[in-house]
Amino acid sequence: MQPSRDIKGLLDIMAALRQPETGCPWDVVQTFDTIKPYTIEEAYEVADAIERADMHDLCDELGDLLLQVVFHARIAEEAGAFSFDDVVEAITRKMIRRHPHVFDRSDADTPERVKAQWDAIKKAEKRERSERRAGRGLPPESDEGYLGSVQRSFPALVEALKLQERAAKVGFDWSEPEPILDKIEEEIGELREALRAGDRARVADELGDLIFAVVNIGRHTDTDAEMALRGTNAKFRRRFAHIETELHAAGETLEQATLERMENLWQAAKAIERQLG
Repeated sequence: MQPSRDIKGLLDIMAALRQPETGCPWDVVQTFDTIKPYTIEEAYEVADAIERADMHDLCDELGDLLLQVVFHARIAEEAGAFSFDDVVEAITRKMIRRHPHVFDRSDADTPERVKAQWDAIKKAEKRERSERRAGRGLPPESDEGYLGSVQRSFPALVEALKLQERAAKVGFDWSEPEPILDKIEEEIGELREALRAGDRARVADELGDLIFAVVNIGRHTDTDAEMALRGTNAKFRRRFAHIETELHAAGETLEQATLERMENLWQAAKAIERQLG
């Protein structure tokens, strides 16, 4: 095997890894379910490389994500379900169909019209999918009402955002951010009450309500809650690393340092960040 720019090279590598007699013992025993967490992880690593504007890492992480697609397709091919070629054909057909304003005739000449057209085409595709399932003798997909199209498998923040966006399409939404801030304050008050009562189940419930409201304020300000939290996580890493570095320089350890000492170093890290802009 040699590195190649041809997708066939990657497909051949995966086929070799999955050979029961001569392949990799780890790869051979993998299933859709066992590699699913890696697929999600690789998607997040792509997002991380984009956030860091590291083009070298982005190229590398996109390759890792592509490998996940190839892996799933290989498992499916071995089961006689579909192949990588079928995956490519399906997405090319879908993209052509969903962009008639590019590949056919359409009056969708603004982002808003394109979005409305996209949603209409997706609805038509869903009806056709139901008809195909019926034609194969399969039971209809579970009907969960208007919000049924929002996947429960999404990360919780993404699911919350999708649920809110879906509900907003039928007018179940605030018209501006300010009332959402009031809602957040209300949820904080209810969380305080639950904490005082020592009711752990209620604390979890109220905390969920608070996070859901915070996602909503992000949506109304065009701020992706997932990416905002990732930014905060990165900031926490930087500031905590400053604490660790300063303690090490002073001959101290994290375990030995008092909370007051670490808080002072944290504030110093914040001051440095402000100076650097």
